[in-house]
Amino acid sequence: MIQLLCLLLVAAADKTVQVRHTDIAPRIDGVLEQVWNQADSIVDFIQSQPDEAAEPTEKTAVYVLQDRANLYVAYRCEARNHPPVGQLYGLEDEFTVFIDPMDTRQTGYFFKLYGSGIYRSGLILDDGRMTDWSWEGVWYSAIKLHEDSAIVEMKIPFKSIRYKRGAGEWGINFGRFIAYNRERDYWVEVTETGGGNRVSNFGRLKGMNPRSQGYYFELYPEGFVRLDQDPGEDARVRPSASLNLKWDLTSVTTLNATVLPDFAQIESDPFSFNLSRYPVYFPERRPFFIEGSELFRMTGIGGWGFRPLELFYSRRIGKAVGEEPVPILSGLKLTTRSPDWSFGALGAYTDRLTDSAGAGLEPRRGFAVLSGKFRLPDATSLGLLFSGTAAPGGDYNAALGADWNFRSGPHRGAVQTAVTADSGRTGWALNSGYSGYVGNFTASGALSVYGDSFSVEDIGYAPWAGMKSFEASAGPVWRGNGGALRRSSLTPGFEFAQIPGSDQLSCYAWIPVEFQFRNGWGMHGSAYGGKGYEADTSYFGRGADLSIWGNSLQHDHNVGVSFNHDYNYRRGYVADHFSDWFTLNYYLLKRVALTFSFNNWWECSPDRDVIGVTSVARPKVDFRIDAKMSFNVYSEMVLVTPETRFGETDLVANRIGFLFSWNFLPKSWLYVALNDYSVDTGEGCQLADRVAAVKLRYLVYF
Repeated sequence: MIQLLCLLLVAAADKTVQVRHTDIAPRIDGVLEQVWNQADSIVDFIQSQPDEAAEPTEKTAVYVLQDRANLYVAYRCEARNHPPVGQLYGLEDEFTVFIDPMDTRQTGYFFKLYGSGIYRSGLILDDGRMTDWSWEGVWYSAIKLHEDSAIVEMKIPFKSIRYKRGAGEWGINFGRFIAYNRERDYWVEVTETGGGNRVSNFGRLKGMNPRSQGYYFELYPEGFVRLDQDPGEDARVRPSASLNLKWDLTSVTTLNATVLPDFAQIESDPFSFNLSRYPVYFPERRPFFIEGSELFRMTGIGGWGFRPLELFYSRRIGKAVGEEPVPILSGLKLTTRSPDWSFGALGAYTDRLTDSAGAGLEPRRGFAVLSGKFRLPDATSLGLLFSGTAAPGGDYNAALGADWNFRSGPHRGAVQTAVTADSGRTGWALNSGYSGYVGNFTASGALSVYGDSFSVEDIGYAPWAGMKSFEASAGPVWRGNGGALRRSSLTPGFEFAQIPGSDQLSCYAWIPVEFQFRNGWGMHGSAYGGKGYEADTSYFGRGADLSIWGNSLQHDHNVGVSFNHDYNYRRGYVADHFSDWFTLNYYLLKRVALTFSFNNWWECSPDRDVIGVTSVARPKVDFRIDAKMSFNVYSEMVLVTPETRFGETDLVANRIGFLFSWNFLPKSWLYVALNDYSVDTGEGCQLADRVAAVKLRYLVYF
């Protein structure tokens, strides 16, 4: 089996396509004119899902051209058996180009066009184990769907991407998704045991010769008008403006800057019900911190159980204190890459935040992050990361970490270590993990040791100082080609952990099982049990969960339930607690999506009596006018029920929002938003805050 896998990898690596130069630029209109006849083409696609290594059910041809300033790609796709699907919501056909222009064989870009004309782009990280959808490039596309075919054209300006100057070859792969039967086809074969769509396994795009003059420059002026109204007060109108800059100093080096940015979130973070001792982690959404963020983090390996050390958590900069974000005065970021190394430097400065009485809530603070990643022989890499913040009066927090990452075929591992200093107190941490396949057998594991004084509270995210844990899981994965069952797995595992503040080990074992069917449905179930020791309390912890999901061209859903018996930090004792959830997305008339989700959290006393139920309901209506313009109306209602007396259920919080967005030019957006937030005052839900905002982001680029 291993020999066969090696032969497949060698064969895939030999795939090449020649890019030819044209003096006549193709029109990006979804019509293949005569100029495409001079292009080299590829037709030998291989199915990845639902049947690995099978012949595709439809034929696909791809053509590649270049001129001095752009790369051009065209798809000619047959759809004789499965009509092409283009709808603004729900499953639809997809066409994706993956490129590695730096020839790193680890990172790259993807450009995805949907049947409806919606387009997305992003970064490929960690040799394809992770993707970052937040990167937004300037590129152009067009698609035309016919009864038995689809025609796609893409134009990718060389100035929009970082590429290795003088390199005559790039890594490349092409993908197609057929929505009608949920089929994924690739030019270079993609298998689960081979590690997925790995950058190191891309084919070769030969004959590359970018000759564009100058480098990309983006100037982002932003205007923001915000109206705030608190109960019993007059509305306050607060206009503001900011300036953002992006300058590609060379084909591999980029400078980003921001002055007086208004990073007010258009959509609020969702309500989260937290029974653990650790704070909730929220993803980054702010453009300045998103671009190039892969350089300011330690490397992940994929697989279950391993989480990289997060010495820099960008949401610490401009964090919210109560409902008010700390103002950011300025930020500066420099990133540079080559096939063998990359470097990043980030600095930011935040203003002082005071309450209505003038009392200081947060001092002025400076932030600095430095990162270097170096590619070593034999598919290994070394990374170094420094992060720090300081405020007047000797308040500082800093961390220095090293990251060693290795990979070999479907095997991936990492060893990470760090030291921290927090206002005179020092700490350390060690983190390591492995994930991989041997034939149809998968295994993963992680070892983490955090010193009692390890702290990145002001700059990173690692709240579990003093935690020591080891976990491992392994088991078979079955794949069925041609039957109703597409994939199933059984991966039992165990964990030994010492919780911070405890001197005894918690020991757990679990058995998860998962089934994925060809029709888009699936289910996952697991059960665990073992000795738990937290907060000087010993108990027998146990739990189980079950979730079922499914999708079609008109809807998708997820429903599930879980039970746990463990320590409830919200109440301060060991007890049962349950949760259940239901989410339904229904796609109406190809332009409208109706979404409803409902979550319940049931808390019990140590005597197993239900003491309260917290519920969250989120109805939402999305409407797309076209591929670039949409609006939605949503609500988030938080309800609390004493014991099981549902007739006494109170609405304790309600957020109602409206958002209109228009992508009128590349990377240029108009937003109009309204948020009403109400809370229970004892006399019913009363308005606590009203925010209306108009925001314009306009890109000037040359």
